[in-house]
Amino acid sequence: MGRVLVVDDEPGIRDALEFLIASKSHAVVTAASVSEARARLEEGPLDLVITDLRLEPGGDGIDVIRAARKRSNPPEVIVMTAFGTRDRARLAVQEGAAFYLEKGPHLATDIEVLVSQAINSRQIREENEHLRQALSGAFSIGGLVGKSQAMREVVQLIERMAPSLATVLITGESGTGKERVARALHHGSPRCDGPFVPQNCGAIPENLIEAEFFGYEKGAFTGADASKAGLFMAANGGTIFLDEVAELPFSLQSKLLRVLQERRVKPVGAVAELEIDVRIIAATNADLESEVKRGRFREDLFFRLKVLEIDLPPLRHRREDIPLLASTFVERFAREYGRPVRGLSAPAMKALLTYDFPGNIRQLEHAIERGVALSDGGELQLEALPKEVRFQDARPDRLYAVEGAPAFPDEGVDLERLVDHFEHGLITRALEKAGGVKTRAAELLGLSFRQFRYKLAKHEKQKENDRSTSEASASATEAGGGTE
Repeated sequence: MGRVLVVDDEPGIRDALEFLIASKSHAVVTAASVSEARARLEEGPLDLVITDLRLEPGGDGIDVIRAARKRSNPPEVIVMTAFGTRDRARLAVQEGAAFYLEKGPHLATDIEVLVSQAINSRQIREENEHLRQALSGAFSIGGLVGKSQAMREVVQLIERMAPSLATVLITGESGTGKERVARALHHGSPRCDGPFVPQNCGAIPENLIEAEFFGYEKGAFTGADASKAGLFMAANGGTIFLDEVAELPFSLQSKLLRVLQERRVKPVGAVAELEIDVRIIAATNADLESEVKRGRFREDLFFRLKVLEIDLPPLRHRREDIPLLASTFVERFAREYGRPVRGLSAPAMKALLTYDFPGNIRQLEHAIERGVALSDGGELQLEALPKEVRFQDARPDRLYAVEGAPAFPDEGVDLERLVDHFEHGLITRALEKAGGVKTRAAELLGLSFRQFRYKLAKHEKQKENDRSTSEASASATEAGGGTE
């Protein structure tokens, strides 16, 4: 979708072109004169200007072209001309117009084709400009944008790992761009022409996950009216991306391990196994080593997934990337929503730079999308950003006051259990404060809902284990006769 300015002093033609172009999902603004066109050009970025060559009063289409070409990021220009003005039309092209066409019975058809070509041409020009910026310090690879040293190291790892067919484990907090990294690995690999199949392991009901992964034969279970290939077969010759791999049921982990080792899958209800040629990329925001220690994730599968590893830094550890990311998002959403938004105001950028973004790049992207959608034009202002970004100064550290730091005991402490105990207490109090609403409790703790859900499940599991241990100890005491 592009943003188009139509300039013509005849209301009938102006309205007809506005209707035609808007019907193709482009945002359209209009002007009846050169002075109005200049005013529209000042209001915000445009992808395309369509102008009549003869305008009354106060100038003509050549003046519109010159005004458009003076913009820092000039739009493409199409000039419409009547018969007998071809010399003037050629001058328009010399001044910078991309195309000119004659008014006549085929105007509507010609406009449809030229609008598409002109907007595509501008997008190619923008991509080339982004490439120029990449060569001058910033970079963009597979949708990953940045200039920080931390992200440069990630990009170097992607470039080194992409040609390999080895399994990759991508770790990092929610929203750091793990799927983008997986796609970059796929597109840089020898199997880039094959399919890329992403799947969130926590999004499939446990009773269906084996059938979804490996497929099933007709009649394998109630409702299996026809055979179906699973995700691994769908990714054959390409890459399968298993997001949130820590959420795989323990019962399925051994089967995934076998797939990694044997490169074969067995559909539910089938007798024979099927060979597959699939690269596996997994991702998680959980600490898999801790999950292994707690018995919730197979150690052999962990090491099999971790042949190669990329750890993505959270956005708060690479704040120098925030201006570039924010500007990229503003430009993208301004174009998508047809909003004349240019950059960010100084207070808005300061707020973004000082906010911790627990949801990382995804949260920043949503914040900018909201800001652009609520902006009328000009720079994106602080008031258009979400309240948690605007009002962060009211609670700068979000530190929780407790009874005070106790004296450190001579015998030392079990730090992991102490932190778990403190974390469990905060989660319980947050739930109480939120009236049991988990999304609100997550907000109070500065966590994404997925992070909160993971931590809550971890503590509930620990409570069950402690209860089982206590009951087993009590049973053992009774069996031994007890004590006075």
